[in-house]
Amino acid sequence: MTYKKILKLVGLNLGISSYNIILFSPAFIGIELGASALLTAFGGSSIFLSTAFFVYGNYKVLIKEEDQELLPLVTDEDYKYLLEQNIQKTTFKKDIDIVLNQIDRMKNKKKTILDVLLEKFSQTELSYIKFESAILEVEKVFFSNVKSIINKLSIFDESEFEILIENKKNFSENFMKSKTDLYNKYKNFLKKSVEDNEEIILKLDKLLLEISRLNTLESIEIDNLSAIKEIDKLSNQIKYYK
Repeated sequence: MTYKKILKLVGLNLGISSYNIILFSPAFIGIELGASALLTAFGGSSIFLSTAFFVYGNYKVLIKEEDQELLPLVTDEDYKYLLEQNIQKTTFKKDIDIVLNQIDRMKNKKKTILDVLLEKFSQTELSYIKFESAILEVEKVFFSNVKSIINKLSIFDESEFEILIENKKNFSENFMKSKTDLYNKYKNFLKKSVEDNEEIILKLDKLLLEISRLNTLESIEIDNLSAIKEIDKLSNQIKYYK
């Protein structure tokens, strides 16, 4: 169990406990069940809601979040599912929408290129195998990039920044600057990652154009194609950046 998850559990259960202590303790409000029909109804409702919050809150932290963390990222839909879990973070909603669209476009682009290759080569030819290997490698980089985006989104606490902005008068200028700088780092990372994915898709478009112009191609020439060189260069840059 992570430190962040422990803090969530402690905060949740302390909050529920404190609420009930204030409500039923004689030192505070001191509601007594059975004192009157109104107080009994109110007290019973409060107990029910506290129980519901306790069960659902602990389930969400212990079970639901754990399921999300352990979900193996195998298919396009796995990545899309985890992205959609963060779409309520309005700060990055547009970025998430773009990445979801990029995943669909990447899938279609890969299929189109492989279909065109099959019109020119058989799957057993070295030329086809070398092209397919290059495409699979750049796809791996693309989804590694998406995974990095998901990781950043999962640790970004939007509510914390919203509370901070609402109460900025209570904090020093230096502290606010530090928090703002951190916030901008998240934004810049997402922006750069989205641009990287667009760049990958653009390179695949160029590769598709080059392939469509060719009638025959010796396997030894494949590595000299300008689009292949650009893809290799971009893939290495993104790996280094991440």
